[in-house]
Amino acid sequence: MADCYNSVVDGERAGGRLDRYLQAMYPEHSRARLQEWIREGRVRVNGEVAKASYRLRAGDTVAVEPAELKPLRAVPEAIPLKILYEDADLVAIDKPAGMVVHAGAGVREGTVVNALLHRFESLSQLGGELRPGIVHRLDRYTSGVLLAAKTDAAHRRLAEEFAAREVEKTYLALVHGAVKSEAGRIERPITRDPARRVRMTARLGRGRAAWSEYRVLRRFRNFTLLEVRIGTGRTHQIRAHLAALGHPVAGDRLYGAPAEVAGQAPLGRYFLHAHRIRFRQPSTGEPVRVESPLPEELRAWMEALPL
Repeated sequence: MADCYNSVVDGERAGGRLDRYLQAMYPEHSRARLQEWIREGRVRVNGEVAKASYRLRAGDTVAVEPAELKPLRAVPEAIPLKILYEDADLVAIDKPAGMVVHAGAGVREGTVVNALLHRFESLSQLGGELRPGIVHRLDRYTSGVLLAAKTDAAHRRLAEEFAAREVEKTYLALVHGAVKSEAGRIERPITRDPARRVRMTARLGRGRAAWSEYRVLRRFRNFTLLEVRIGTGRTHQIRAHLAALGHPVAGDRLYGAPAEVAGQAPLGRYFLHAHRIRFRQPSTGEPVRVESPLPEELRAWMEALPL
């Protein structure tokens, strides 16, 4: 095959699945893209088409023939949205947990973008056909305030505010354990976790600079409710920072939280909520503050905890 990636499996990676090997060797490609190449027969082991579950042996030669995925284009969908703030330049919505911001690997519909396109006649096009209006993002299972730009000019100004760290973002997080200090600042660089590439880590002392500040709002027997303000917007920043302190966010199994809490119903998400955002209105420069109350399912789960 022409234009292939070729690699030879060493003893350390012998016995592992083919799909996981590819994720480790070619992190610049998404997992969805690599898996599609496997399904299409674009990945061969020792010259033969192999399945994702194939167990590699030392000395195996793996050849990958790249191919572009079909481009995605967002389409309008009649999905309800809760509007927290709106003017001629932008809209702030209350994103529910479980809703993806825009289409991507394995997700084609039911996103915030699909809902925005149905609700509004026009959105900023700076994000392209896949991400119209999207200035920043929230993780899938993080709820709360999310901004979207209606015009290109508003998008540029908001992007400049985010880049200059002029936007103040405050979250509510319930974490496992008793946080010792009543307030603190976490300054740890964040990078992709080499042991598990679907998550980030702040334990290696390298990566992109990141800081988070927190203060304790309430204490429970085995949990602490924190208000967290972030000055940078790294992927999974709050989740990685709090896990590095030994206090993973409740329900966040990816970062070390237990699957179950004795005496509590399953949470079904992690306890992280984008509570408040402050920024300057793109056209006037006037300060704007938008808040989203803690979702009822999180409040009820928290109130059932023993003190």
